[in-house]
Amino acid sequence: MSPNTDAPKSNNDEPPTKKQKKEIQCAPSKNLNDGFPRFTTAKEMYSHLRSITKPGGEFVVRNFVGVIEDISPSSSLVETDLFPRGALEYYTKKNMGWDYSKEELDQWQLAERGGAQGDYRDGMQKKIANVVDCLKSEPLSKRAVIPIPFNSEGSESANWKDQGQNKCCRELHLYLEDGKLKCTGIVRMQNANIFVKNIHFFATLLDYVAKELDVELGEYTHWITNLCHDRTATSC
Repeated sequence: MSPNTDAPKSNNDEPPTKKQKKEIQCAPSKNLNDGFPRFTTAKEMYSHLRSITKPGGEFVVRNFVGVIEDISPSSSLVETDLFPRGALEYYTKKNMGWDYSKEELDQWQLAERGGAQGDYRDGMQKKIANVVDCLKSEPLSKRAVIPIPFNSEGSESANWKDQGQNKCCRELHLYLEDGKLKCTGIVRMQNANIFVKNIHFFATLLDYVAKELDVELGEYTHWITNLCHDRTATSC
């Protein structure tokens, strides 16, 4: 008797076609950022930050919070006169702790683009490795944090006069939610015209971590205590 060729095949007999997306363990949650202003891309948030601040002088917007829905690096590359693409890519390399050339340094490093307050590279590769290990080992963890200030000195030695100790971004809090990697950034001081540099770096960092975890990249929540238009305000 010949075998029945019309019989359905077992799933085990079928060759794999697509890589099955692994199930991501996430804590049950309620994210209150639904109540904050939402922006499709970083460019939209940048335009908004510029519109609610005033050029020159001491005017400050306090406690701005907004959500960027697409934080992918390609959507977070916002070119301006101060930050053309080459400058954004240079500063992101630098803050990620990646190699860059002397030619890039000579071409793109300018005081107007931020100084020691916006230099986040010290220990950054170790910090990134730590959050990757954290979320791989314990996906429900609330400890996947990238601290920015006090890279080489403790907080007891804090000195408000030292720009290098008064980093603009304080912490990035990473977490798994809805099967995606999400992040909340806590920023002490944001100059609207330097936002594009910060957000390109954050987006690149989050994209790197998401790929290491093999998860989708979700939304980003940006929390700013002090928001000014430019660097003319006192003690930015």
